[in-house]
Amino acid sequence: MVKRRYTDRWITKLKSLPNPDFEVLAMEAFRYQAIYNPLYRSYLDLLQKDPKQITQLTEIPFLPIQFFKNQTIQTENWEAFTTFSSSSTTGQQPSLHHLHSAQLYETVSRQGFEYFYGPIKDYCILALLPSYLERSGSSLVYMADYFIRQSRYKESGFFLHDLASLAHQLEKCRVQKIPTLLIGVSFALLDLAEQFPMPLGEIIVMETGGMKGRRKEITREELHSVLTSAFQVPAIHSEYGMTELLSQGYSKGDGLFLPSPTMRVLGRDITDPLATQQLGQTAALNIIDLANINTISFIATDDIGQVYADHSFRVMGRLDNSDVRGCNLMVADL
Repeated sequence: MVKRRYTDRWITKLKSLPNPDFEVLAMEAFRYQAIYNPLYRSYLDLLQKDPKQITQLTEIPFLPIQFFKNQTIQTENWEAFTTFSSSSTTGQQPSLHHLHSAQLYETVSRQGFEYFYGPIKDYCILALLPSYLERSGSSLVYMADYFIRQSRYKESGFFLHDLASLAHQLEKCRVQKIPTLLIGVSFALLDLAEQFPMPLGEIIVMETGGMKGRRKEITREELHSVLTSAFQVPAIHSEYGMTELLSQGYSKGDGLFLPSPTMRVLGRDITDPLATQQLGQTAALNIIDLANINTISFIATDDIGQVYADHSFRVMGRLDNSDVRGCNLMVADL
């Protein structure tokens, strides 16, 4: 019951963002997790970092994202409502993110989307996520399902492999001028573009990345070029998220992501996981996710990109094993 009350109070604080000072809430989350998250507390001890001596965001150690593959990450003790899991090839260990509260994830997902796009209820949501629907534990499917349930349009729904039906629905939405979001995994959007190219007018096309082994990997610029041509739209939007996060970032087609109000991205030196990187320089990405209050809000990802003064960021690729050697050594010690 105590944990439930704390989460409810935290949700109330997150709902008021971006008006409160993000850094104040981030430092509150750090102090809380440094005490009540046993894994993070051990990590800080290993680094010989005294939480009482840390007074600003740039001093906070970020937990390597690999821990989600081999550790149970929880702040305090509680029973998981559900567990999100990443996709993985045979023999690979998936990341597992235990969710304490459905309300927390639904609240921050909705808040993040509506911050950039307006009320979800006003959109017809068409989700083309076959690789995610074909397995259990996808946080993206959970979010899309929640968005679909919030929509006032009965036409909203998932489309697995029936691209003809999806094309028909898209044409109907375009003709009737229904505000529509088509959100899809990259390879499936390419399939749709090849089989059913059509003008989509003001429909928002949003890719979530990933070929999932179905197609040859291409750059985001190449993907967007193909899709804008096939659908005759001015830009392709993008969603940035992952199993280990509850918050998302969004791009409206210029290659720059803006974080939702509960999220902030910082750059770290690629070869030194504890050193910060200057704004605008190529860096490994650290993410503060205030929605992860029940797990860990400070995550050192394996993504490479650039972070700018307005908190926007660009994603350029992934670290390789040699790049993350420093992080891997610390993971091995815990």
